[in-house]
Formats: sequence, structure tokens, C-alpha cells
Amino acid sequence: MKDLTVHLNLKRSHRIATSVFFFIAGLTYASWACRIHDIKAIFRLNNAALGGVLFALPIGLMVSLPVSGWLVTRLGSRKVLISAGLLFPLMLSAIGLASDIWQLVILLFCFGFMNNVFEISMNTQAVGIEALYGRSIMASFHGLWSLAGFAGVGLGTIAINMELPVLQHFIFICIICWALVLIFYRYLLPADEVSDSSQPIFAKPDSSILKLGLIAFCSLVTEGTMFDWSGIYFQKTVQVPEHLTTAGYIAFMSTMAGGRFIADRFVTRLGAKKVLQISGMLTTSGLLLAICFPFLVTATIGFLLVGIGVSSVVPLVLALAGKSKTLAPGVAIAAVSTVGFLGFLLGPPMIGFISEATDLRWSFAIIAVLGSGITLLASQAGKISEEK
Repeated sequence: MKDLTVHLNLKRSHRIATSVFFFIAGLTYASWACRIHDIKAIFRLNNAALGGVLFALPIGLMVSLPVSGWLVTRLGSRKVLISAGLLFPLMLSAIGLASDIWQLVILLFCFGFMNNVFEISMNTQAVGIEALYGRSIMASFHGLWSLAGFAGVGLGTIAINMELPVLQHFIFICIICWALVLIFYRYLLPADEVSDSSQPIFAKPDSSILKLGLIAFCSLVTEGTMFDWSGIYFQKTVQVPEHLTTAGYIAFMSTMAGGRFIADRFVTRLGAKKVLQISGMLTTSGLLLAICFPFLVTATIGFLLVGIGVSSVVPLVLALAGKSKTLAPGVAIAAVSTVGFLGFLLGPPMIGFISEATDLRWSFAIIAVLGSGITLLASQAGKISEEK
């Protein structure tokens, strides 16, 4: 009985520690995002110049994808996560020190690079802890990331209202994150569920990993669209008053965050296949509702459904990838993230091009079609989950 109690306490400690690192990642990224407008003003950038500068971040992220998988496989997710937990917030602080455009570009590249090293290592930790529990808990970890995003925006809003300089704000966030790392690092999972040091740095994903990546792609296209275009959709298509332009974004973010805290129960009860299929249906239905009935109430309800729909997709496919029998967890998660992140990167510009040629409703209709792709691909993902 005593051994069982010790085992349960140990599992709980590992889960709490990894949850804290998910919180650190979300807090750090949200803190950066809420000060983009101030950085634009500091460097006197127009929209085009800002877009060019910001592109350094996803480039850094893409470059780091294969490297991240290799590092986690070679060194173990624990060592990499502790290092990333210190370096990622440090890169945030360094952004506040930039005095020239070229410095800002280099630091954003490094920020994006470290962001992905953090993401791959913490998701690999989560896969190992999920194996200890023997049931789905991945979505709840990502729920902490979303919750941290709200905390980051809240602290950022306070900093802006206090007219706190960007550097001081970022240093404050860095201190919080470092304190959390120093308190909780010792409770991280000491070894990954699978560790294969012979894995190559560039591993060719098999068909099952590719299908999981395509599901992530469809979901992240939708997420990217919601992040970047929901406000514009409410402004231009729904034509709401200025103070309500963020209603759709808030609705989406709220249900996406909330959905992640309850998704694991449905995965445990219904299985991965059904949850992914339902997720795709909800995503498509929500978008079609907002497209066919572009009014405040119906569009808001539609965006609420989209948030629920995408909430569990990425956590679930990363959990499935981490259980791959052909690739080490870090490499498999990096492979799925690579395909999926292309959707997050390409989705928003694609919306712009299509809306310029037609209108915004047609652009969202294409995203709705991709949402249905989650459902169509889910049967194959279901087979993967049943095998494991």
C-alpha cells in the first residue's frame, strides 16, 4: 500500500512539473505577442516591414524542427526541456535589448528556434507521463498552455497600462519563468518512454506519421486563420461595432482553452478516432454557420464551435505520434509538428490571397473544407491509436 502511494505521488509530481513547463511556454510566447505593437512603434515599422521582421520567428522554428527531434532523442527530453526552460525566456528578454532591425531579426530567429525546442521536449515529456497514467492526459497539458496565454496577455495589458518598457516587462516574465524552472525541474520525468540513440537526425516519416501530420496541418490552418483573421472577419463581414471586433476571437480562444481540459475524458471514453472525427465535424459546422449566417450571434456561436473542434486535435496527434513504433518520440513529434506547422504558417497568407481575389467568406469556406479533412483522415489515425 505504501509503495502504491509513493508511485501515485511520483506520477502526480511528474504531471505537475510538466504542466508548469507548458505554462512557462505559453506565458513566454503570449508575453511576446502582446508587445508586438509596441516593438513596431519603437522601430517605426510599417505593416510590410513588420511582416518581414516577424517572418524570422517561423523561419527559426522551421529550422529547429529536425534539430529538436535529434536533441531530444540524443540527450533525453528532461535535459533539453530544462535548458529550453531557461533559454526561451532569456531570448524573450534579449528581444527587449535590440536596438537595430538586424538585431531584432536575429533574436526573433533564436526565439523561434528555442520556442520549438521547448515545444518538442515538453510534448515528449507529456507522452511519457501519459504512458505512466495509461490514459489520455495530453490535452490537459495543452490546456495549461492556453491558460498561460491568457495570463500572459493579462500581465502584458497591465504592463502596457503602467507604461512599463518592453525590456522591463520581458525581464519580469523571465524571472517568473526561471523561478518556476528552478522549483520544478527536479520533478520532471527522468527518462523518456522510448530512447533510441541510433535514430538519424533526419528521419523519413512513415505513412501513419504523415497522416497525423496532415491532420495537424488541417487543424493548424484553422487555428492560424482564427488567430489572424477572426477580428477582420467580424469587422468586414459580420460588420459589428468596433468594440465587438474581438468577440469572435475571444469566443474561439475561450472554448479552445476550455475544451482542452475536458477533451481527455472523451478520448478515454470514446477513443482517438471518434474524438478526431467529432472535432472535424465541429470545426466545419462552426465555420459554415459563421459563413452562411454572418451575424453577431450566429458567427460568435460558430467560432465557439470551431474552438471546441480544434481544441484536442493537435494534442491528440502529438500524443499518437509520440507512441510511434518506428521513430523515437522526439523525432516522431518533430515530424508531425513540421507538417502541422506548415498549416499554421501558410494558412493566414492563403486567406489573404483568396479573399483579395474573391471575398473573405469564400476564404473561410476553404478552411471549412480543410476542417472536414480532419474527419476524413481520422479513421487512419484511429487505427494507429488502436494498435498502441
